[in-house]
Amino acid sequence: MKNYTTKNLRNMGIIGHSGSGKTTLTEAILYYAKATDRFGKIEEGNTISDYDAEERKRKISISTSISPCEWKNVKINLVDIPGYFDFVGETFQGLRATDIAMIVVSGISGIQVGTEKAWHYVNEYKLPKALYVNKLDRENSDFDKILQSLKEKFGMSVVPVQYPIGSENNFKGVINVISRKARIFDEKNQRMIESEIPDELIDKIDQCKNMIIEAVAETDESLLDKYFSEGTLNDEEIYNGLISGCAKGEITPVMCGSALNGIGIETLLEDIVECFPSPEDSEPIKAKDLKEGADIDIKVNESLPFSAFVFKTIADPFVGKLSLFKVMTGKVKSDSIVYNANKDKSEKVGTMYFLKGKQQIPTNEIIAGDIGAVSKLQYTATGDTLCDNSKPIIFENIEFPKPIMSMAMLPKSKNDEDKISNGLNKLLEEDPTFNVSRDLENAETIVSGMGETHLDIIACKLKSKFGVDVMLQTPKVPYRETIKKIADVQGKHKKQSGGHGQYGDVKIKFEPRNDGEDGLQFVDQVVGGVVPRQYIPAVEKGLKDCISHGVLAGYPVIRLKATLHDGSYHPVDSSEMAFKVAASIAYKKGLVEAQPVLLEPIMYVEIVVPEYYMGDIIGDINKKRGRVLGMEPCSDNQKIIAEVPQSEMFKYATDLKSMTQARGSFNMKFDRYEEVPATEVNKIIEESKRLKVKEEV
Repeated sequence: MKNYTTKNLRNMGIIGHSGSGKTTLTEAILYYAKATDRFGKIEEGNTISDYDAEERKRKISISTSISPCEWKNVKINLVDIPGYFDFVGETFQGLRATDIAMIVVSGISGIQVGTEKAWHYVNEYKLPKALYVNKLDRENSDFDKILQSLKEKFGMSVVPVQYPIGSENNFKGVINVISRKARIFDEKNQRMIESEIPDELIDKIDQCKNMIIEAVAETDESLLDKYFSEGTLNDEEIYNGLISGCAKGEITPVMCGSALNGIGIETLLEDIVECFPSPEDSEPIKAKDLKEGADIDIKVNESLPFSAFVFKTIADPFVGKLSLFKVMTGKVKSDSIVYNANKDKSEKVGTMYFLKGKQQIPTNEIIAGDIGAVSKLQYTATGDTLCDNSKPIIFENIEFPKPIMSMAMLPKSKNDEDKISNGLNKLLEEDPTFNVSRDLENAETIVSGMGETHLDIIACKLKSKFGVDVMLQTPKVPYRETIKKIADVQGKHKKQSGGHGQYGDVKIKFEPRNDGEDGLQFVDQVVGGVVPRQYIPAVEKGLKDCISHGVLAGYPVIRLKATLHDGSYHPVDSSEMAFKVAASIAYKKGLVEAQPVLLEPIMYVEIVVPEYYMGDIIGDINKKRGRVLGMEPCSDNQKIIAEVPQSEMFKYATDLKSMTQARGSFNMKFDRYEEVPATEVNKIIEESKRLKVKEEV
């Protein structure tokens, strides 16, 4: 690729509701900018940005991908960001690489949940934004209606810089409102040709231009004075004001067209170059100066020492680790040594690439504002800062959401356990929104992520990338057992079979432990040496070995107090082993007599939803045997605080998504153990027996 200056770069994130046409828009821009000679289609599985096998199979974007193109000597890096809610981590990564986010809105469906979320995320990142109304050639599409709803929802900063010619089947062109250039789509030659503005649209275009002039004037005092004195602004002032207002987030330009049929794409490219901020127009980025220990703001600037932010990692079993980064200041050359400020390590930069989907285009140099990739960095991970050793700085890290859904991952073949571990570790480098833990009690590998689809794709990637077949199933609930009454019992072990015999005799009082601790409380109250000192630790050890299995369903026993107060011994036949066995006999007897009960883990849950879903959520919590503890306002939503048994919460991410159309969110943590209601106990015991039989088989 040829060399560009920072001013001649545009990094545009394409974001929005799943199915609004983001990937098709990316393909259309690449095709009409002649970056590719064929227009990829999602249905045919040949798009540049959706290149992963899982993306092609499911026909949705799973990963953020970069595709550069050129228009009028300006390099445009298109960052195609998934709209599916399980891949919100990819959204956060993609937004860190962009200087402006274009939110794609369907001309038929209008504002959807993904549109609202995209707007919210972009505002959180304080990024400039634009809106693109897509699918205007479809039946029931209506630009004016969508524009009105966008203004009502997102405020008066939303201004149309383009306006459609015709609608639905008759949609045939786009007018650039500022330059007043109309273009009609020539189907035969697949390009836009200049035309006159239709008479019936002249008043509408004047109206739209006035909206832009007013919005621009409000962002700058000198322009406001001129507007008040002259009543208008010239085109150059409008464009400069639009770039400045857009960079500050004070103006949101609205574009329109049909990505699938290519109508208006050339007009869109023109406006990306003319209206969108370059990296050096963007707002400063927060960083920490490690030498001074001070917080600083950094502008994208080619003349400063080198710094870059690693926003994404791709784990490839063949190529190795690929680190995607955006250069913030200076430039980086191949074979240079850079400093990883997060890890306090030096890294050698080998071959660098510009990425175009899965294609890697080698380059010797990447300048401030541009996006590139480098393979096989030893220490670097997503969120790290690479910089010049003379000016060590750290950029603000990406805050990823915590996983909300867990599944047990089991190998289909027992020999694959090491392969699973190796594959999951590689995928963890790529995706910081899932984690892996080991449930030692149930010998299960637990993977936690953002939803069912997310976990399913992790399982599929293990098979396609690392050749290991796995099953996902609901994790086992870590039930516990305890006692409610007191039992004083004797455990006697006596065995005589020639030679040395075995003799151990203990009397132990079992009772509930009430000091708030869960472990075994062992009390030695032996007097008169009825159980010799040397055997008392063996009694305690015998009980500790036993409490890993209760008498009801074999679950570990907690909150147990055991007082050894009497017993007897044989001067020859007694041994540590004999007293351990005696303790285990007493344990079984004592627990049966002391009214054993099952306990289940109770989770503390915070659910944030719009107010109009409150009734459904509270009703669902009651169905799940939960208790609502309270409610409080949370931003524009309501927060419901509740306690719910863990066994009811494994699929809650899916339940909440369907109840709130994905507008709700939640987090939960373990709170305590509580007695299982009588209606549930038999089911749990039966299931435990069934699993034991299955394991034995």
